[in-house]
Amino acid sequence: MLYGQDRGQLRDMFYSVWRKLVERQPLEPLEAIVAEVIQMHPEYRPTLDDPAFRERDYLPELGETNPFLHMALHISIREQLGTDRPPGVGAAHAALLAHCGDAHNAEHLMMECLAESLWQAQRNGTAPAEQDYLDCVRRAARR
Repeated sequence: MLYGQDRGQLRDMFYSVWRKLVERQPLEPLEAIVAEVIQMHPEYRPTLDDPAFRERDYLPELGETNPFLHMALHISIREQLGTDRPPGVGAAHAALLAHCGDAHNAEHLMMECLAESLWQAQRNGTAPAEQDYLDCVRRAARR
């Protein structure tokens, strides 16, 4: 869902869903997933209240968290779990959830693995290594 969109389209989706939430408008099924993630992160609501943030760059080297990327990673994890893609991610998530006991924290641990996998793929000019990603999630469940 999210990987084919450019940065502006992705951010517009978050602004649109936030506006619908505030105005209590009905949501499409995919928008409902986005809304759940937005509601999990009240610290990002000021960003979603101000469209001036749409064009902002977030610099991790300065300790900044990109709220749009953060929420998009949550959504990606939920999509993976809904389809068990890559195969085995559902079982890896279940083990991680049993280990940490908190669904939001489990997603954050998976997001670290996913972000690393995506970064490595981009750096190497390859597709993400699914097995490395799953191994990372499984290791997180044993920490």
